[in-house]
Amino acid sequence: MSKGTLFDKVWDLHTVGTLPSGLTQLFIGLHLIHEVTSPQAFAMLHERDLKVLFPERTVATVDHIVPTENQARPFADRLAEEMIQALEKNCQENGITFYNIGSGNQGIVHVIAPELGLTQPGMTIACGDSHTSSHGAFGAIAFGIGTSQVRDILASQTLALSKLKVCKIEVNGSLNPGVYAKDVILHIIRTLGVKGGVGYAYEFAGTTFAQMNMEERMTVCNMAIEGGARCGYVNPDQVTYDYLKGRDFAPIDADWDKAVVWWESIKSDVDAQYDNVVVFDAAEISPTVTWGITPGQGIGVNELVPQPEELLEEDRFIAEEAYLYMDLYPGQLIKGTKIDVCFIGSCTNGRISDLREAAKIAKGRHVAEGVKAFVVPGSERVKEEAEAEGLDKIFQEAGFEWREPGCSMCLAMNPDKLQGRQISASSSNRNFKGRQGSSSGRTLLMSPAMVATAAIKGEVSDVRELL
Repeated sequence: MSKGTLFDKVWDLHTVGTLPSGLTQLFIGLHLIHEVTSPQAFAMLHERDLKVLFPERTVATVDHIVPTENQARPFADRLAEEMIQALEKNCQENGITFYNIGSGNQGIVHVIAPELGLTQPGMTIACGDSHTSSHGAFGAIAFGIGTSQVRDILASQTLALSKLKVCKIEVNGSLNPGVYAKDVILHIIRTLGVKGGVGYAYEFAGTTFAQMNMEERMTVCNMAIEGGARCGYVNPDQVTYDYLKGRDFAPIDADWDKAVVWWESIKSDVDAQYDNVVVFDAAEISPTVTWGITPGQGIGVNELVPQPEELLEEDRFIAEEAYLYMDLYPGQLIKGTKIDVCFIGSCTNGRISDLREAAKIAKGRHVAEGVKAFVVPGSERVKEEAEAEGLDKIFQEAGFEWREPGCSMCLAMNPDKLQGRQISASSSNRNFKGRQGSSSGRTLLMSPAMVATAAIKGEVSDVRELL
């Protein structure tokens, strides 16, 4: 088993005890909630006449169901309105901080917590959302959980979990122009598979991650779950501290100095032991696009859709399903695939640096005829910052729609949905069947800059041609 890793240290520091089942009862320092997975959890508490044990350790926002065009209340979608009303009521009754629309701090839960400084190194964090692993970019151990576990944290501030093994994923070297953090994680998942991380926490390390900013690290950790890992993290360093300093909930003055000393102490030891180590060369990573129906079905933009015999035998069945669903055939060049919809946003790629990179491509160009392209900031703060920089005008002049913050078409629990067999170039995290709102809609995952390129060209294209 691993020893001396950040994961081991944080796990041990937050262990309350060992349950008769053998599971660890783990204290959760920060609990993030939203409108989708919390109503049933609060109802369970009410049925048992239980109170929220530490309301000050839970923070709420609304993101999944919010419309990104017209946010006037009541929402046109009756169920969405009921869900936001339930969240408002539950937070008010239990004394939970709620960042609602118009607060200036509303947005996708995995965007607002870091930008507020709520997410910090050495924490245990949980949220009823798969992509809670995003927060691991700060050196936190962050888990996506189910509704019953949301209930458990509200009632006890703890979770019952099995300890994970730790796999160190080392990427070294500088990324080539046109290659981004999204390409790095798609390349890792392509190589290790969507089940490669099952039973593991992924520790992302190496000189490539050392060169990444915090938002890039969040993109990689966000999709650790898509590689089967329960969580993913990067050891904290000066990049982490520079990002956090001065944020709303970051320590100040002498407390800041003490915090940095402690954060340094929880980093993985130089001689830490890992259960597995995998090494990648950054120079070998190219702009990557998914061609199939899992995030692991990815190829370089200039590569061909793989032949069945090129795949592992265990991957061939899902590949045959993907060929049929996506209307792609083995040996086909993914570049040149026509695109109907282009979506830039999500908890993976809806931060300010993502929008800046996409705007570089959009500036002075125009969306291809027949393509619907839109940009959804990850939070109200991101939207404000982007507008202050004039990014909204760049996008609008190029023919993109500029929207209000929310999860949008990532999972389409709102009006932003694909129609019929439309095919989408998306900067989000999942390309499952029906994921973007249409039972027959198709999704190609790629970086925000690649999505912008697809919007301009009207087809899957190599961003390097426009740089």
